[in-house]
Amino acid sequence: MPTPYLIVDAHEDLAYNALTLGRDPRIAAHETRAREPAKGVDGIATVGLPNFLAGNVRVVFGTIYVSPEGNFNPAGKNYKTPEQAEALAQEQLAYYALMAGNPQVSLITSRSDLKRVIDSRESRLGLVILMEGADPIVKPQDTRKWYEGGVRVIGPAWSQTRYSGGTGKPGPLTELGKQLMREMSRLGLILDISHLAEESFFEALDLFEGTVVASHSNVRKFVPTDRHLSDDMIRALVNRDGVIGAVFYNQFLKYQWRQNGADKKAVTFATVIEHIKYICDLAGSARHCGIGTDFDGGFGMESAPSEIDTVADLQKFGTALADAGFGDDDVRGIMGGNWLRILERALPD
Repeated sequence: MPTPYLIVDAHEDLAYNALTLGRDPRIAAHETRAREPAKGVDGIATVGLPNFLAGNVRVVFGTIYVSPEGNFNPAGKNYKTPEQAEALAQEQLAYYALMAGNPQVSLITSRSDLKRVIDSRESRLGLVILMEGADPIVKPQDTRKWYEGGVRVIGPAWSQTRYSGGTGKPGPLTELGKQLMREMSRLGLILDISHLAEESFFEALDLFEGTVVASHSNVRKFVPTDRHLSDDMIRALVNRDGVIGAVFYNQFLKYQWRQNGADKKAVTFATVIEHIKYICDLAGSARHCGIGTDFDGGFGMESAPSEIDTVADLQKFGTALADAGFGDDDVRGIMGGNWLRILERALPD
């Protein structure tokens, strides 16, 4: 029997779903489905600890995401002020600590933590904490507090924040954003450029000195919106030896998928591979591609490629990459090895 692929998924909104939707990521997706209405509370659940372990998903970037005023939030947990954003984000950080109370789950804040998870002979899930949208950082000087609390990756934007332009809200880094880049560089944090407006993206790369990634972004060539990466942005990430995580959301994989009937069968692993191959062609290798599914990030199984029922089905994606002509080293890199390289480079001892 072939060795299962070691998978790293660079974007999962686990704490947000737990605290906002009442979903317990420690139970299996099908158990969550049994507790919810037929279409789920925010799409049909795809993730849970048993599913991660069954699929050999060893590392997940667990997000801290807080919802700004005016954005839909089933629990009404929106923020108006930086202090409110901070309080909501601290709740999510505490939830990840609670998850790590399970002997099969651990927080990854260092290379030694990462090694323990990867080398374990038993199934384990390691969580790298990623802040998606920097508004919970009340002022840039507070970045150290979040680093000391376990955050290792920060994306300044979701939509527009006090720090930068973002998806649907073009614009540059603000003065606070420029200060944040300097603080992040000094502390050794990883910069996640997913959701940054293009102007903010290039300013950030000029100012930020450390490791740069796109945790969950696809190719603008195929889905022409500002949520995705232009060729120039992809080349800039490649020049910084970054990794781009493919998002497994059909609307982000096939242009106007929802407008054309939202048929799950219309998007397959081949659609994801088209995006990955495009990046590989621009980069000249598969070194810069990974996975950042964003499963349960406002969508569910009904809006993921046809082969996906739960996150455990990502193992099948490795087979699809091999069938599409990728060599074994490249497949293992895309499935997780490229993200491990990033973490081994960027995490402290």
